Amino acid sequence: MTFQTPAKAILSQEQLQAFQTSKTYNSIISYIEVLNETVVGVKLTDDCEASPGVESILEVLETIESIAKDTPPVENSASRFGNPAFRTFYDKVTDASTTLHTKIKGLPQEAVPEVSVYFNEAWGSRARIDYGSGMELNFLCWLICLERLGVIHEVDHRALVVKVFWRYIEVMRILQSTYWLEPAGSHGVWGLDDYHFLPFLFGSAQLRGHKYIRPKAIHDAEIVDEYAKHYIYFACIKFINSIKTASLRWHSPMLDDISAVKTWDKVNSGMLKMYRAEVLNKLPVMQHFLFGFILPYEGPPPPTGAKMDEQHGHVHGDTDGAGQREVGWGDCCGIPVPSAFAAARAEKEQQPGLRLAGPGIRPVPFD
Repeated sequence: MTFQTPAKAILSQEQLQAFQTSKTYNSIISYIEVLNETVVGVKLTDDCEASPGVESILEVLETIESIAKDTPPVENSASRFGNPAFRTFYDKVTDASTTLHTKIKGLPQEAVPEVSVYFNEAWGSRARIDYGSGMELNFLCWLICLERLGVIHEVDHRALVVKVFWRYIEVMRILQSTYWLEPAGSHGVWGLDDYHFLPFLFGSAQLRGHKYIRPKAIHDAEIVDEYAKHYIYFACIKFINSIKTASLRWHSPMLDDISAVKTWDKVNSGMLKMYRAEVLNKLPVMQHFLFGFILPYEGPPPPTGAKMDEQHGHVHGDTDGAGQREVGWGDCCGIPVPSAFAAARAEKEQQPGLRLAGPGIRPVPFD
């Protein structure tokens, strides 16, 4: 094996289309589908066997939480945007990354420089102090790499969702609330949550076939509170409700629309379809994707004259093939959006509160 430092490769629509038919694309989708099926009917509170590899990954996540708690935000009350202390946290994680990876049982040391890049990028953007579905995807790719290298195995798949991935989300909530990470892109993660997508996909899988709970139950505060400790989907709704006021119709219109779907099976299949369309098939997201030896890029070279923007880490001026710049929902260089935590504080200071989002958001494929 010849490991290499992962780097960005998708700079054009043509390259993105090539990626969509690649082995790497199929590997990512297949891995998501396998994890998704593994947790059907499984609660967060169910007993779940964890291998030594999973246990060492959980120890690494504990360390990340400790680094965050040891890196408090700086005084920045005049701004509603990301706190500069996040860059200090990010640097601490990067500095500790190699050591942390040497503690992961079964990980070949020669693979650490490649694998650790996905890990480092999973916590947010140091430059923009933001977070979105692309960073979440980096964490998933980190798990794919670890499985390819024999650190974790097929028997660990359930634990990877209900233990590892959920622990990652818990740590990310700490980072988001501590450093007021901005939603990546003008619209966050497509109206599901300012930051995340996969928790709703895996969370809806947990609820598939449930005898009593229906998607519309997210509007019942008592049910949300009762089942948040068992199901990722309800835990995410509870989190949103804890920092945003008013109706889901206003601040989370996509979740509100999805609640009208009759079954969790339909919600789950729709989530997977939407993940393809609005994350893996979106140039503003996938321009940031990192390719290495384990997850290679095998498509065409970038177009002549394509050049990375040093600040944003991607190409500007991309077109849709008809000469029109492809700007849409989720363009990562849109108007910066302050975190919901900043908005929540503003709402306490100013009455009436601010709407964190509004109507008129372009619908995305679901059914």
